[in-house]
Parts: sequence; C-alpha cells; structure tokens
Amino acid sequence: MGGETIWPTRPLKDCAVWYSGGTPNKATPRYWGGSIPWISAKSLNDYFVSDSEDRVTEEGARNGTRLVPKDSILFIVRGMSLKSEFRMGIATRPVTFNQDLKALVAVDDVVPAYLAYAIRSKTTEILQMVGEAGHGTGVLPTDRIQSLEIPVPSLEEQHAVAAIVGALDAKIELNRKMNATLEAMARALFKSWFVDFDPVRAKAEGRAPSGMDAETAKLFPSEFVDSELGPIPKGWRATTLGTEVERCGGAVQTGPFGSQLHASDYVPEGVPVVMPKDIGGRRVSTASIARVPEHDALRLSRHRLQPGDVVYSRRGDVERHALIGARETGWLCGTGCLLVRLGPNWPSPMFASFALDRPETRAWISQHAIGATMPNLNTGILSAVPLVMPSDDVLRAFAAAVDPLQALVVIRDAETGLLAKTRDELLPRLLSGELPVDARERAVEEVA
Repeated sequence: MGGETIWPTRPLKDCAVWYSGGTPNKATPRYWGGSIPWISAKSLNDYFVSDSEDRVTEEGARNGTRLVPKDSILFIVRGMSLKSEFRMGIATRPVTFNQDLKALVAVDDVVPAYLAYAIRSKTTEILQMVGEAGHGTGVLPTDRIQSLEIPVPSLEEQHAVAAIVGALDAKIELNRKMNATLEAMARALFKSWFVDFDPVRAKAEGRAPSGMDAETAKLFPSEFVDSELGPIPKGWRATTLGTEVERCGGAVQTGPFGSQLHASDYVPEGVPVVMPKDIGGRRVSTASIARVPEHDALRLSRHRLQPGDVVYSRRGDVERHALIGARETGWLCGTGCLLVRLGPNWPSPMFASFALDRPETRAWISQHAIGATMPNLNTGILSAVPLVMPSDDVLRAFAAAVDPLQALVVIRDAETGLLAKTRDELLPRLLSGELPVDARERAVEEVA
C-alpha cells in the first residue's frame, strides 16, 4: 500500500506522544480483577479496542502499567504474530496495556482516527521492519517505525479521510457485532439442549420443555442413565469423535506433508491454504492467508476442503479449530493442520463445532497433546476426543434451528470481506490526496 502524496509529511515520531506499557505484579490480587481493560497481544484482535479478558483495578493501573486515554492508538511491537501480521487498533475508552505494545496519543494538530488509518496504510512497510528475538519472536524496532513518513494535511482533510474510512469500519464493526449476537443465540441453544439438558430435565419433572413445539419435544427422552461420561439422556451415546466420524462415513486425516508443499509453491493469487495461523474463533481468517496455484490444489485434491469439515492445528494452540463453510469450499487444508471430515451422514456440523469448542473438550485436547516444548496433536488423539451424541433426529432439529443463523453469519462475513477490500484499496488513494471529495463519497456510497 502507499504511494506519493501531495500533502506535507512528518516522521511518525513527531505525530504523537509515545508510551510503553507494562504488567502489574501478578502476585498482588488487589491490582487485578478491576474494570479497566489491560490490553495484550492476545486481546488486540479488533480495530476498535474496548475490552480485554484481563482487567486491572485503579490501583493496578498506577503500578507497573500505564493508563492511556480514549483514542489512543495501540500496536504490537513484540510477539509471534508480527511474523505474519501487524495488529493495531484505536481505543474506544481508557485502557492499560502490557510491555509488548506501544500506545500513541496524537498531538494537537493530528486527528487520532486519521493517524491510525495512516499507520495502518503502512502495514507492508512495517512488517518489513520486523526483526527476530529469541525463540523466533518478532520484534519491531521503535526507532525504525518512528521514522515512517506520515502525510499530514490540514485538520479538515484529516477529518474527511477519517470520516470516509471510519464509515466503512463502522459497518464492518456492526457486522461483527451482529454476527456475535447470532453466534451467541446458536451457542445458547446448544448449551440448553446438550450441556444443561433442559428439555430432558423438563420432561423428567413432568413439564413441557420451553421454547419448542410438541413435535420437537417428542424427540427428547424423559430420563437419564449413567455413562462413563456421567449421567446422560437415555438413548444418547457416550462415544468418541473418531467413532462417530466413522459411523457417518467421514475420516480424520493429516494435512499435506511439508515435502508436498514448499515455500516456493505459494503465489499472490490462487487457492487459499488454511494454516494454523488462520484458525481462530471457529472460523478461518483470510487476513494473511497463503495461496497456491490451481494445479497444486489439484495435485493435493485429497486435502481440499468441503462444507462441514473441521480443521485443527497440529502444533501450538491445538485446541482451536475452524468449521469450514461454503466460502472455503475447494480451499486446501495446509501443512501443520489436521482435517476432520465429519462425513455425509453427520446431521449437524454446527453441533460438532460447538461440542469441540466446549471448555472441557478444549482442555481434554490440550491435556492429551504430546510434545515436550510445544503441544502436538495427531489423528489418534483427535479421534479419541469424548463426545455425548444425541439421536440423529435431535441433531437434525438442532440443525434446522441454527443453520439459518449460520447462513446469515456467512452472508455478513462475505459483505465484511468486500468492505475491508474496498477500505484497503481506498486508503492509500485517500492518503495520497489524489482522490477528490466527490469521488471519495461515491466510493463509499457504492458499498453502503
């Protein structure tokens, strides 16, 4: 990205006040569990930064870390993720942050949102600056990123650019929130039916299950039996992933070996290859996905993905998976991954994905992974994952309820991809000052 600009430029060092973060003493309980987000590499996943799993108290914010105001720009300067992506965002509320991040507070004549977009437009240059510390950790030298030249037009122009790109990002954020709501609805139904067994408990107590019609209620038993996995509804099975995959005509297999796919095979345009780094939140991220030519995909056709497949990482964060949807049809399962093909007779891939994403299941996988320095997963371990399987009729009823929600998620994901592509193509032209105001507005209207 980037290009010549007609506007005056300034080193990034002089566009903002720079702050380093830190970690309050973890052994001091009164520093932790408060209401102030403490941002780290694992929580800097969204452009708009508003929350984190870890939070500090006001006392914690004054001891060992730093509190920065709303509209501060945060980015990672140390971590494995820097090898493939530059994670950054802008705070929508006051936050603290750790030592692997920098925070920038824009100076008076620079609009924070504009500066954030200007930095984002330099992603390619920034990634080229990344060096390497011990254990392969990526490091972004402060002096080098501070030397980046940032176009700094008038405040009016800065506000205009920020408003145009911000409109696209606002729509992307809205889609993300709507998808999160749909995901929460489907997950809540899964928990009610298959974790809390609400319909079975209701019938056992002589009550009609709530929130379902009589035909669906008939599919659920009215009593529990003991099993090796604890009490389960009568007629359901305490089983394993491998057993059920085989029953449904599927298989658990490894991705291509490294000898089948080399670094020289990857090309800018082609068939996407799902790698461990692309797996997160039960989805495939295309932010930095690699691609191979069609002829290589044909050569590795055994590893081409189908809707309903589940892809796992073989190393590292082995408990994470991605459920493959229509968008990823024909893509490749990459080296370093395992492929679970649930089979043509599996009634509900969404059930499988939610079951495999349960904290108990993720913990089981992590505990059974092998490897002294890094967890490793194989087909045998994955096949042995314990599952409680309802009847196929119950699973079909679950699919009928949640598949329409998933379809909406897929539609919004596709729209989000288009919006992000438009934003990324528009941004360098906006920052160069070459795009007239009316052309900017038309570009946004076309995707609004």
